[in-house]
Amino acid sequence: MFLFSSTRSAWIWLILRLYLGYEWLKSGVHKITSDAWTGSNAGAAVQGFVTGALEKSAIGKDVPGWYASFLESVVLPNAKLFSYMVAYGELLVGLGLILGLLTGIAAFFGGLMNASFLFAGTVSMNPLFFILATWIVLAWKVAGWYGLDRWALPLLGTPWSRQRSTDEE
Repeated sequence: MFLFSSTRSAWIWLILRLYLGYEWLKSGVHKITSDAWTGSNAGAAVQGFVTGALEKSAIGKDVPGWYASFLESVVLPNAKLFSYMVAYGELLVGLGLILGLLTGIAAFFGGLMNASFLFAGTVSMNPLFFILATWIVLAWKVAGWYGLDRWALPLLGTPWSRQRSTDEE
């Protein structure tokens, strides 16, 4: 399919990548420079976020019970760790998308964070970002063509290098 396999569609992915990457980078920088995320009060923002999600779940609104259990038993006790993971994860996703480096992987982890935010009852821009990330994951072969993937992926053996058979060597 043209959109997902032709390098002629790479300019479309470049536009989407830069937009989504900028949004992730902006959000990550904001969190990294925030005391409640990575400063002396690290974890406070995650605790507040999780508390809000648990309140929504308690009244049966927007947060599935199984996810509320995960938030309460895994995320809340490790709020400081999750705080750093989210802040630096957002930064790395943004950089990966903007630079076009391991674009599919960056988009996957961005989509995973969007899904996590959606399960926690936060809609905002998350549905749009999840859809864009999913499309970029599907277009991983060409989404980073105008970026570092153009050189990095062939070094990793995919997708533009010719497969060598054992009888050619």
